Amino acid sequence: MMMKSIVRAVTSRTVAWAALLVVVFATCRPKAQPADTRGPASAVTPSATPPPVPPVPAGARIEDERNTISVFRSAAPSTVFVTQTRVVEDYFAGTMQEVPAGSGSGFVWDDKGTVVTNFHVVEGARSVTVTFHDQQTFEAKVIGLEPRKDIAVLKVDAPAKLLAPIRVAKGEQVEVGQKAIAIGNPFGLDHTLTTGVISAIGRQVQGAGGVSIRDMIQTDAAINPGNSGGPLLDSTGQLIGMNTMIYSKSGSSAGIGFAVPVSTISRIVPQILKTGRAEQVGIGVTADPLQKLERRLGLEGVIILQVPENGAAAAAGLKGLTRTRRGIALGDVIVGVDNVRVVHFDDLYTVLDQHKPEDVVKVTVLRGDTTVPITIKLAALTSPGLI
Repeated sequence: MMMKSIVRAVTSRTVAWAALLVVVFATCRPKAQPADTRGPASAVTPSATPPPVPPVPAGARIEDERNTISVFRSAAPSTVFVTQTRVVEDYFAGTMQEVPAGSGSGFVWDDKGTVVTNFHVVEGARSVTVTFHDQQTFEAKVIGLEPRKDIAVLKVDAPAKLLAPIRVAKGEQVEVGQKAIAIGNPFGLDHTLTTGVISAIGRQVQGAGGVSIRDMIQTDAAINPGNSGGPLLDSTGQLIGMNTMIYSKSGSSAGIGFAVPVSTISRIVPQILKTGRAEQVGIGVTADPLQKLERRLGLEGVIILQVPENGAAAAAGLKGLTRTRRGIALGDVIVGVDNVRVVHFDDLYTVLDQHKPEDVVKVTVLRGDTTVPITIKLAALTSPGLI
């Protein structure tokens, strides 16, 4: 009996401790949350409705748009439309008449009526007209041409209020990747703007004057027929080049356009305004830019055709072609200037174009089978056809 009483007491005490533990556990356990049936995203979605996004106000512009608009407004009055006419003979009627023969763009250079455009825009023209941004048209006079740089300078007698000179960049280094803005009159459409970037610098492009134009600017800003002669501007609205030509099989923009750099324009235009022609530095001999004789003989270099008497070239001992009983005899063939090899006429023109009057250079000529170095002082050439 005693044994049963002990077992019963132990069992009761165990049950009591177990009941106490159940109560403690139930008190400490966190309450179960109700099941969420809205999906996993509801855990991070705020319960409050977000405020509506305000609409973009009318007239809002990003910074690049505001810059482009500002440049166009400042430069458009300086951009002009250039049209040329030529005389055409009507064979059936036996009459002559003037007809439009081409058009392009240009820009106002100063407040005296000077307008700059491309040589090929006015080449062969009988008359030239310039149309300003307000559609007023005036006759223009050709002051001077530089075919080798594809530059033409015109003069127009227009009211002072129309003469808004373009802002010219001075001493600025053009860099690949910077913004480029082209304004012109493509296909005769008045004052059209295109934008892009400077794609490359220092390009060499065959110009209208038979020699390469060096240091050309390449841009992907669309340049189409009629854009020639128009300004190429930077993001400050300053002139950095003159749109000249495109590289395209279709004749329309393919994203590769070229512009004459402002450094060349700033050098050539004042010379034409002063003397009516661009200054050319040379040794004072005549040569054939087409090099027909060189190709016929298979020669590398530039054949000297004539050496004017009493000139620096004659004093230095350079020799041109001579006539003999057997025909024409070669004199000197220029094959180098200083350390630059001369293979074509383009090479000779380019190396001389980098010099100033009074510079002394060493000209290497092939005389028979012997190369002869000759030192000569360069001079500003005054007669056409000299190099």
